[in-house]
Amino acid sequence: MAAARSLGPFVVVGGGIAGVTCAEQLAVNFPTEDIVLVTASPVIKAVTNFKQVSKVLEEFDVEEQPSTVLENRFPNIKVIESGVKQLKSEEHCIFTEDGRQHAYRKLCLCAGAKPKLICEGNPYVLGIRDTDSAQEFQKQLTKAKRIMIVGNGGIALELVYEIEGCEVIWAIKDKAIGNTFFDAGAAEFLTSKLMSEKSEAKIAPKRTIYTIEGARKENRSKAKADNVGSALGPDWHGGLDLKGPQEFDLGEDGGLKVDDQMRTSLPDIYAAGDICTACWQPSPVWQQMRLWTQARQMGWYAAKCMAAASLGHPIDMDFSFELFAHVTKFFNYKVVLLGKYNAQGLGSDHELMLRCTRGQEYIKVVMQNGRMMGAVLIGETDLEETFENLILNQMDLSSYGEDLLDPNIDIEDYFD
Repeated sequence: MAAARSLGPFVVVGGGIAGVTCAEQLAVNFPTEDIVLVTASPVIKAVTNFKQVSKVLEEFDVEEQPSTVLENRFPNIKVIESGVKQLKSEEHCIFTEDGRQHAYRKLCLCAGAKPKLICEGNPYVLGIRDTDSAQEFQKQLTKAKRIMIVGNGGIALELVYEIEGCEVIWAIKDKAIGNTFFDAGAAEFLTSKLMSEKSEAKIAPKRTIYTIEGARKENRSKAKADNVGSALGPDWHGGLDLKGPQEFDLGEDGGLKVDDQMRTSLPDIYAAGDICTACWQPSPVWQQMRLWTQARQMGWYAAKCMAAASLGHPIDMDFSFELFAHVTKFFNYKVVLLGKYNAQGLGSDHELMLRCTRGQEYIKVVMQNGRMMGAVLIGETDLEETFENLILNQMDLSSYGEDLLDPNIDIEDYFD
């Protein structure tokens, strides 16, 4: 039985960043073997214009491409356009909605996450999670005079800044905008940018109005409360029937638990991206966040782990999991997040150092016992590589005090 299984291909489920990256890396590692990518969408999401900014920071674009582009680049990748309806782990096979059965040697689940909507089935309530749902929203927006944005994550921040030509009501449950990424100080820095730009904008045929109102708490039943939550919830597998000799081991957020080799609790089944919950002992300055950057890193690392296990080789944890690092853009500002940028898990045992030039830059550093644990850099600060190194090497910076953020000191030369 074991010999028969070894003849099966590597199978990856999911055509997003994690799944495509995993399939590509497997194809590189096993150029003469079949790699099967199963996706319910006619297009896949590919990483383009990849740039390694520093040791850990990376920038790239996400581009939707026909699956044939992937197959042309990697002749040993076969893309199957179908949803997965059932997994039988003890038989090492999956069943797709087109009625076919696919045996696998090793399987990686990268099916992503499913957003929870305030109201299911309402044509006026849209959940935006990826490029597909964003395009649907774009169609609806052309006819809208007023919209309400509910949420406070990265997508909400981008929408609020970009949308023009209609009234925008932004409803958040938090005290400040972007609390996933920022503290109240950074939120105020960005809010002033938003308000000043919109007030200076030319008057259009339909004016853009941003409304901020105090949050009003409502008594809701437990059932209703469960219907409103983060993008990843218990129904991440929407329509995917996962049946094995035992239940999948799930994290508190509903994701599949994976160890430091990206393995789930079932044999020869791995997971990467939004679908999984990292359950290894993390580095003191790393945390999981369901972002495209981590989807790419996890997909790449999962493929390396699958290859190593197949060949009987040991493998060390990838360096990208040593430090949380993310670069993005909000309100047309470059934003870099490093380590425990919001003092996650540090309790009250930490200090903050700030430098802010209104309309230009916002720098926050999280210190603990004289060592840098995290940082938020908004604007063209050119400090990301220096701060990345300071967090990674955990140098004692106590003697520098407030000089660390003195704008008159070229800190890059100071520590290089």
